Amino acid sequence: MAAGHSQLLPGPSPSGRAKQARQLLFPPEKLLAVLGEGSGRRRRSGDSAPEFEGRKYCEHDFQMLFAPCCGSCGEFIIGRVIKAMNNSWHPGCFRCELCDVELADLGFVKNAGRHLCRPCHNREKAKGLGKYICQRCHLVIDEQPLMFRNDAYHPDHFSCTHCGKELTAEARELKGELYCLPCHDKMGVPICGACRRPIEGRVVNALGKQWHVEHFVCAKCEKPFLGHRHYEKKGLAYCETHYNQLFGDVCYNCGRVIEGDVVSALNKAWCVNCFSCSTCNGKLTLKNKFVEFDMKPVCKRCYEKFPLELKKRLKKLSELAARKAHPKSVGLNSA
Repeated sequence: MAAGHSQLLPGPSPSGRAKQARQLLFPPEKLLAVLGEGSGRRRRSGDSAPEFEGRKYCEHDFQMLFAPCCGSCGEFIIGRVIKAMNNSWHPGCFRCELCDVELADLGFVKNAGRHLCRPCHNREKAKGLGKYICQRCHLVIDEQPLMFRNDAYHPDHFSCTHCGKELTAEARELKGELYCLPCHDKMGVPICGACRRPIEGRVVNALGKQWHVEHFVCAKCEKPFLGHRHYEKKGLAYCETHYNQLFGDVCYNCGRVIEGDVVSALNKAWCVNCFSCSTCNGKLTLKNKFVEFDMKPVCKRCYEKFPLELKKRLKKLSELAARKAHPKSVGLNSA
């Protein structure tokens, strides 16, 4: 027995499957038996029944029998029908095959068997010809294009939208339109200090300039501040973390960058919580009397417990340091 060969055939489209289902639900020999009876619905008096070839149908059966099927989703179309590309479509289903924009009210262009919006069609056409699309009229540029910020224009279309003056590299763009600098300035639109483009929404005022919210960033990590506090240094803005890392004081005791208040004592910087007696760990402030011992502060109470010879030696060292250093340098604080 010879072996048979199976052939894989493409299945029906969504609209084809809907039509097949309709034929199975309503074969010709049972059609009259179903119409008006299967639905069990009654029409209110005064309502006009749908008719086809002299026969009246309830609304449900009329849609099942005669409503067109959408070429995209395969569902029956009730209401507005878009007829295009030898098919029927829901308005929301008839979309550009490249950018997915709805075409029902925009119109479309047939391109290699595809229904495309006009801008996509022009881009595809230009791509095939190896040419550019004008950003003003969205048509193919046959001659040498004029380039501005990586966008192409017809030479006669690179002009101010307001006054029609030919533009230069100083052109400004606003809501997709180009303006010369004088016309743009008259409109009072702020320019971002980072991208040099107009700011149409929220404006950040800092460093003597104006910025897009997303373009006002830390000079080190480049993360937007988004309303958080920033720190300025030599015309640049920094987040708190990187400002402290680059310019902040380091605590002599814990070795970390001091993020809050700084205690300056013994020619060193200290965290408020780290500035304490090195003997009893009692917390100190600049108002307390303390002595430097082993490059660390010692409170007066602990100092009084030191041996007499040690206190004399510390006093001499303090007086010697006071003579050599600045008069305001901290030595023996009236201990």
